[in-house]
Amino acid sequence: MTLIDAFLLAVALAMDCFTVSITCGILQRRMGTQVWIMAMLFGLFQAVMPWIGWGLTGLFEQQIADYDHWIAFALLVFLGVKMCFDARRPDDKHHYNPSHLGVMLMLAIATSIDALSVGVSFWGMGLKHAQSLLMPLIQIGLVSFVLSIVGKYIGVKVGQHFHLRAGYVGGALLIFIGCKVLLEHLQP
Repeated sequence: MTLIDAFLLAVALAMDCFTVSITCGILQRRMGTQVWIMAMLFGLFQAVMPWIGWGLTGLFEQQIADYDHWIAFALLVFLGVKMCFDARRPDDKHHYNPSHLGVMLMLAIATSIDALSVGVSFWGMGLKHAQSLLMPLIQIGLVSFVLSIVGKYIGVKVGQHFHLRAGYVGGALLIFIGCKVLLEHLQP
């Protein structure tokens, strides 16, 4: 795998992180210190999941490929529906807060499920030694980290300029991403 191939793969994997970060920015309408934690979690999970997928390839390749999209779909739709329900409550009663560590962890897991499948495909690309994974995994993690920060910044700016019902917009975006992941995997 060339550096350019690894970079393009990293950008493709980071798109879900980017979109979810925009959603979090729209909801919060401010950049806080939690953006660094979120970006680190997104980058870490995006880098570690392919490694896990690569390691489990020989044992559970078919089972992982059969269910990864369902797990990502369920997590993203659950969070999206919860966000929409919370948006119906008065502003002082909202429970969905993307700055909470538990929410950030669920988002990091949900956005990195596809990366697990990429790890499975690394065997087919000829990356059969752990050393050959180092550069692609670093690139995947760094690109996800950077695009998460950029996405959060864009979301904050959008949220500040357009006073949308952010909970509904964010929930709809998460549901859309979940459905997109599922449809991409169900197409023949």
